[in-house]
Amino acid sequence: MHIPDGFVNGTINLAGFGASAICCSYSIRKINRTMDERHIPLLGVTSAFIFAAQMINFPIAGGTSGHFLGALMAAILMGPWASCLIMSLVLTIQCLGFADGGITALGTNIFNMGIIGGVFSYYIFIFLKAILPKNRGGFLTSSAIASWFSVVASSAFCAIELGLSGTAPLKIILPAMLGVHTVIGIGEAIVTTAVLSSVLAARSDLIISMKQVQGKQWKEV
Repeated sequence: MHIPDGFVNGTINLAGFGASAICCSYSIRKINRTMDERHIPLLGVTSAFIFAAQMINFPIAGGTSGHFLGALMAAILMGPWASCLIMSLVLTIQCLGFADGGITALGTNIFNMGIIGGVFSYYIFIFLKAILPKNRGGFLTSSAIASWFSVVASSAFCAIELGLSGTAPLKIILPAMLGVHTVIGIGEAIVTTAVLSSVLAARSDLIISMKQVQGKQWKEV
């Protein structure tokens, strides 16, 4: 999903850069206003974990491979806007230090994986959490489904951008991207659920999204 230079036209890249810049600016202001000192170390640890986890690829089929995205996991742990900032940092380091994604497409990659994968998908998680049981099982089920969705949605936007740029016909690239990332999304759901389950058991108070299910509505099972 890391789009290289020359694969997406300048108009789309400019729009992606603009949207990502606006969201990152808002993220910084939001974090400064709302995040307390307990969450600052977790912000760094989460960034480092996602960066390291994205370096590990697992085979899918036909010579393709996938890796952990982590945007939705970060959003559940730290909040959607912190997730946007984390993904922006990770993707920028990967682009400049490892040539993973093009410089001209950096804004587009941040939009796809940080904003769609993190911010937008977080509200899918919130919706699922509202309709599923208010307990540990419902929380982790919501996390698993939303994390799977985050990968599929990010890949769909990537495919649409490539199709609109004339890199490949949309009718070919969209089903191909969705097919592969439907499988990758399963791995995303497994890793996300495992990490959140561990944090729930050790320090559930650090999970920002838990504030919306704590109290009388939250039932331990």
